[in-house]
Amino acid sequence: MKQFWVDIRPWRKELATTAIESGADVIVVDDAERVRELGRVTTVAENGDLVPGKDVFEIEISDKATEEEALRLAGQGRVIVQMTDWTVIPLENLVAQSDRIIATVTTADEAAIALGALERGTAGILLATDDPAEIRRVAGAIAGSGAEISLIPFEVTRITPAGMGDRVCVDTCSLLADGEGMLVGNTSSAFLMVHPETLENPYVAPRPFRVNAGAVHAYTLLPDGKTAYLTDLATGSRVLVAEHTGTTREAVVGRVKIERRPLLLVEAEAGDAKASLVLQNAETIRLVAEDGGAISVARLAVGDRVLGSVAEGGRHFGVAVRETILEK
Repeated sequence: MKQFWVDIRPWRKELATTAIESGADVIVVDDAERVRELGRVTTVAENGDLVPGKDVFEIEISDKATEEEALRLAGQGRVIVQMTDWTVIPLENLVAQSDRIIATVTTADEAAIALGALERGTAGILLATDDPAEIRRVAGAIAGSGAEISLIPFEVTRITPAGMGDRVCVDTCSLLADGEGMLVGNTSSAFLMVHPETLENPYVAPRPFRVNAGAVHAYTLLPDGKTAYLTDLATGSRVLVAEHTGTTREAVVGRVKIERRPLLLVEAEAGDAKASLVLQNAETIRLVAEDGGAISVARLAVGDRVLGSVAEGGRHFGVAVRETILEK
């Protein structure tokens, strides 16, 4: 997830309050104590959580030499860059070589440019403005800047009961929508999209914050491209939520609930790619169809097409690695 930084130099309480209420990740300020009186948020200041010249560096990009200096500093910490004329090419050069670049912007339009540089975007933006409304606008742009993920249709090839086991419900701090889901798989090379419990059911009320994601051993994709076992998730963890269109966003985990339930193995193929997932065997557990519709595992049939994603297989503590790993 992209970082949202706000520059409150000189001090303006209204701007600081708006930044905190809008979910700013970091506030750059002259005196961190003023921010601490308003709420808990990371600060950049001489008396802050991050110290200028030690953890964070600022530099104006005006030529190739300053580009190179910014990259050198990025080896030591985050680098706030200010573009003299908002030329995109120098920013793209920095983004291509470092994931520690924070671009200074003054509007939501400039934020969109920075976050879209080379499609990858900067690690975040530092907003400098006198307008509280602009802070809210940029916060909205950041919230909608989740990376696109490539989703493909998988054809279901096998559905079979898998006996009893422990499954994981992931209860998020967000209201999820129809057509969204978490990407979960038995292996780290292919994932199926599990729909949240947003739909009406005669037996149980909707739980639109919940994804009944799968058995305890399964992997789920995270916002930073890493994976985690479902059992590694806990209150405060951040998970990736994808729309059926491929747009993604981040959700915070409020609770993880593990219970012993009857399980079902679903296997599917997309060309040479094979995906599988062990889910709870219950009508409220659904996968996502190509059009965003939800298909209950109770009605799922061989030949049905459901959305999923293919990733580079082989993980070491959730990070993709290039080594010989066979998962099956």
